[in-house]
Amino acid sequence: MDTPDQQGASGSSSQSFNFSSPTMQNQIHELAKTLPPPRKQNTACDACRARKVKCNQVPGQDKCQHCLSKNYPCTHFIQQATSEKKRHAAAAKRPRTLSVSSSSGQPSTSRIGPAEHMAPAAPAGPSHSYQSPAPQFAQPSPSPLPRVDPITTDTQTRDLLAYIFSPPEPSSFSVHTNGSANRLTAPPASAYGDWGALAHRLSEESFRTEFALDLVEVFFQIVHTRLPLLNPAQFRTRLHYSLYSTGSQNGGTSPNTPPASAVAQQQRTRNSSSPNGGQSAHDPEQRPLHPALVATVIAWGAKFSEHPLFIADRHRNGGQSAFAKVLINRARDLAEDMKVHRIPNADHVVIALLIEPLQSQSLEDNAAGFHGFWLGSAIRLLLDLQINHKSVMSNIEDPEARGTMIFAWWMACLADAYRSVYYRRKPMLDDDDYDIDFYTVGPVPPDIIESHAPQPSPREQLEFLGYYRAAHALARIARQISRQLWRPATESDGIPIDVLTAFMGQLNEWRDAHLAQVGVPSNFEAEWDFVSAVTACASDATYHIMWIILANALDDFGIREVNDVARTGTPETLLPQHAQIEEKKRQVFFQAQHGALRIAGLAGVLATNGYLRLDCAVMHVSCIQAGMLLARLGRPEVQNCITGLEQYAYAYEECADQAAEIKRVYNAAVNGEQEVNHMASVWPRPGGGGDAVGGSGAMNIDQPMFGFP
Repeated sequence: MDTPDQQGASGSSSQSFNFSSPTMQNQIHELAKTLPPPRKQNTACDACRARKVKCNQVPGQDKCQHCLSKNYPCTHFIQQATSEKKRHAAAAKRPRTLSVSSSSGQPSTSRIGPAEHMAPAAPAGPSHSYQSPAPQFAQPSPSPLPRVDPITTDTQTRDLLAYIFSPPEPSSFSVHTNGSANRLTAPPASAYGDWGALAHRLSEESFRTEFALDLVEVFFQIVHTRLPLLNPAQFRTRLHYSLYSTGSQNGGTSPNTPPASAVAQQQRTRNSSSPNGGQSAHDPEQRPLHPALVATVIAWGAKFSEHPLFIADRHRNGGQSAFAKVLINRARDLAEDMKVHRIPNADHVVIALLIEPLQSQSLEDNAAGFHGFWLGSAIRLLLDLQINHKSVMSNIEDPEARGTMIFAWWMACLADAYRSVYYRRKPMLDDDDYDIDFYTVGPVPPDIIESHAPQPSPREQLEFLGYYRAAHALARIARQISRQLWRPATESDGIPIDVLTAFMGQLNEWRDAHLAQVGVPSNFEAEWDFVSAVTACASDATYHIMWIILANALDDFGIREVNDVARTGTPETLLPQHAQIEEKKRQVFFQAQHGALRIAGLAGVLATNGYLRLDCAVMHVSCIQAGMLLARLGRPEVQNCITGLEQYAYAYEECADQAAEIKRVYNAAVNGEQEVNHMASVWPRPGGGGDAVGGSGAMNIDQPMFGFP
């Protein structure tokens, strides 16, 4: 928290957006209470539905106005039948419980629901101020397991960890009672066999606690630098309190209770950081964290952890962690069961935004329908909270809660725009869907830097570099490209030449205004840290991938004016605009090839330093798009993209398959097997370097560093 001198030095702007203060997450859940609730949809009765008239409910009456005047029975049979049908369809599509066949003795292939590892809950402790009560889950199908209660926001964190780290297969040994002292028989070591030689230690509560804290640290060291949605100090404080300060059911202390000195240190931390001095019984830092948030953070840590347990798991399972996959599925299932995607509050927004990049990023691996689901849920929650309205945001008095929600909004806004152009989808948001501005913070005064005062958060550092303003400007272009190109008329008729010219002009204007500021500098003499390197390379690659996407669209759809002439049987060379159109195609292909080489170079730099192994799916789409274009061209620089995707496969298994597909396309192109459509007139021969459109000279970034081995 800034001192008065620091506040005066940084100006009023930084006073309003002090994002690194430890009270940020304390006020997040209060935000939803200050906003008007979503309007409840009126349900028409059967009589009004049949007449297709508005059904006006009369306060205090069982009948609507129309049924009262006509003396009709006011029934809702149609609506009830429709709702029942939807519920059955949803239950059949996404089962949340596990059925165990007692006759065969073999477990079902369904995923384990969170309720199946929890025994009846202890009496609820002090209530906390999440906006909505915890939903009740459907009871599991008949099984040998006893009846259990679901995980709710009142569930003790130690019991949550017992579910998260429970064995991969259900058994009577995996059921626990709430509390720390009264436990049933621990799971046998054989129950954890699928997760490697060390996984049996997960049956020990002390090991689970230590292990969970280790994964949380991995999250804040690696993921938080790219997705700074949480306050690290406060998250750790609340997690430690919920783990160590809750007694067992019989009134004893937890076996994991830390020494008195550690408790005193935690209390001093709360006293120094809490606005109330940490003395109140209602101290926000003493409330438990949302269970789905804890599960999501732990699952993120599992993706990148080098803990011996994960090393043994990867060794047993061919380089991939089966345990990490289970943690991701359980975090996602828990969030779904707790209705994170449906109940609008600030915690749920953060959880949804963290889950989306956590899961598989491949459309081919989307049988469950989760690709883009959590991003869309986060956007709907933000809209329900009316975060897109400047008038609502200005009424949020707490600057940290306001800053967190604004950051979440822009993260969702940018992700929606880029996802639409990457995967050929219509964006959910448009320019007129919001009127809030980017928050701005002043640069750090030199005296604060020299005095070793707390440094700006990663979020503020990115704003200092102009990253968000540049990203929003490029996202608006991406959004326009998606709305113009990914529609049936364009697919059937082609891209109008004036639309193509407009997009080319917009991309060139963005390059002149922003690329030098947020992209990769011309020299690599200065040593970069992880955040600076990945951020600059991602901004640079995001611009260049737009040209690749434009070139692929031209090859797939062609130019509308040329297609119209071709349908009449007239040679396209007779078109008055033929020379202009060919020149536009050459320019787009030149920029696309240059962009692919540039991305390959950046991927080589990051892969050399091992950064892509620790990246949370920020540049993997760029590596795929650039690698596929270079593979189709038969360019050897494609090896940099393949190496980058193989590093990504450490955390995202599907990237290994994508790297193999790029290799296949490259080998086919080298052997003369090319599939080129409308761009054939400007497409070079495999391995030819594309001298007609600039050749390899377009790539000038530290060339020896990432040449083909």
